[in-house]
Amino acid sequence: MNKSNSKTWDSKLFRRILGVSKPHITLLIYGIILTILLAFLSPLRPYIIGKLVGDYVRLSDEKSLLYGALLVVGILIIESIMLIAVSYISSDLGQRVVKDLRDQLFKHITKLKLKYFDQNPIGMLVTRSVSDMETIADIFSQGILVILGDLLKLGGVLCFMFYINWKLTLIVLIPIPILIFSTNIFKKAIKNSFQEVRKQISSLNSFVQEHITGMNIVQIFSREDIESKKFSKINEAHKKAHIKGIMAYSIFFPVVETLSATSIALLVLYSVWSISYGGVDYGTVTTEMMSFILYISMLFRPIRMLADRFNTLQMGMVGSSRVFELIDSQDFIFQKDNLKPDGFKGHIKFDNVHFSYNDINPVFKGLSFTVNPGETVAIVGPTGAGKTSLINLISRYYEFQKGKITIDDLDIRNIDINILRSKIAVVLQDVFLFNTTILENITIGDLKISRKEVIQAAKKVGVHEFINQLPGGYDFEVKERGGLLSSGQRQIIAFLRAYVYQPQLLILDEATSSIDSLSEEFIQNATEEITKSRTSIIIAHRLSTIQNADSILVMNDGVIVEKGNHMELLRKKGQYYELYQNQFISKSSI
Repeated sequence: MNKSNSKTWDSKLFRRILGVSKPHITLLIYGIILTILLAFLSPLRPYIIGKLVGDYVRLSDEKSLLYGALLVVGILIIESIMLIAVSYISSDLGQRVVKDLRDQLFKHITKLKLKYFDQNPIGMLVTRSVSDMETIADIFSQGILVILGDLLKLGGVLCFMFYINWKLTLIVLIPIPILIFSTNIFKKAIKNSFQEVRKQISSLNSFVQEHITGMNIVQIFSREDIESKKFSKINEAHKKAHIKGIMAYSIFFPVVETLSATSIALLVLYSVWSISYGGVDYGTVTTEMMSFILYISMLFRPIRMLADRFNTLQMGMVGSSRVFELIDSQDFIFQKDNLKPDGFKGHIKFDNVHFSYNDINPVFKGLSFTVNPGETVAIVGPTGAGKTSLINLISRYYEFQKGKITIDDLDIRNIDINILRSKIAVVLQDVFLFNTTILENITIGDLKISRKEVIQAAKKVGVHEFINQLPGGYDFEVKERGGLLSSGQRQIIAFLRAYVYQPQLLILDEATSSIDSLSEEFIQNATEEITKSRTSIIIAHRLSTIQNADSILVMNDGVIVEKGNHMELLRKKGQYYELYQNQFISKSSI
């Protein structure tokens, strides 16, 4: 539980929320002014109605009654227009604030280390960006202005009531202490219920996100029934959390109505007593009764709703604390300087690099090697040798703990991270495609890259015909994660994407490990084209794809155990030779 959840009220957090609304302060001021005016207009109407009934109706003064009725209708129309305006302004303000805050949050998320995403479920981040954001909108649309309006209205109503008859007011207010006590109990019950609901929504989102993404694993291992039971259990907890809130409402609202009826009963009894024994004029009693009946409704309804409003405000505070907690997280890649070189020749050097994902189990313990400009260097080794970790460090997806990595003798920690990554293209084994067209997946929405340039690049790489054969060609919708394409086709798109950006450093991470021979032929041709005249690092599973590499590094347990070209390593008959023989024998036996 974070700090703001444990407090009844966090004034510092509330000020921060108001601070987010500063760009839209004009809307807030308009809303406050209208709310203050409403607090005066609303109690005025029952006062006038009481006068009409008590004086003009009793005296049959038709002209005054007509003017009074028109005045009441006019006030009612103005009040309705102002209510609409306040409701619109508060909702508009809430959505503007949430829009700004959501933009800020998403921008912040895109800059977090990949390690953060390894340690936090995606469903939680979705909840923060969507559901928790909506609770912040409620702070403005159902919280601040509405609560202010209700409190001012209560004050106005009480002022009018005491002005009309202070004794009758005290009689009518007898049930109020019971109402306040009940409201306090209701507030606590609803607060606990809402907090449980937010917790269960986060769990529900995380479970659904994870299992829809991994649905192929669920079906491959026939886990449908088992996972459905798990979901049912989480869903049941979610339902129970909501039912607690429903139960509180179902008890509280009838209690309020009973207390409101009690106040009216006390009003009637006192009025009858006043006429019978108090010597009060019948017309005066009639006037007061009519006004007070309306005032009782105006008095109890805001008190009843205030408990709900305060809980909405509190839940908005809880949601905002979670959002700000994420925004305040400083899980960024460390940046010493912001050097912005025009380009890279491609001289890469690892100097005594130490790296661990969890600060416990080391991946590299003093790794050192050099890649010369324009070279194609292949990295091979068994699973877990540390091959992919090299990519993560060069592109600064993860932070190494000790040592130095340089490109053209510049420490990569001193190079602006956006400049660094813009000059490095990475083609991963597991290609991710967005739910859009092939063209947009190739350009990643970069308007500087034209369709003509993409087509020219596709022709050079040799994949233009393949794309044209698809329905719609470059405008073919690949659907979520590229589900309408095979793994080989997705790899081809990824290669073209890398080529179009004309990187100065190219990294291929086992890009041919899980594709068919036809796709591999395409990719080998593409690899020859895009590695020309640029420094390239190829992490290879199929050794047949890297025989022409200028240099091959053999890794094992985070250490380079062999280095040389294909023929040199075969002559050494070391680990590379064994890997090559195993693949050759394996292929021959199939």
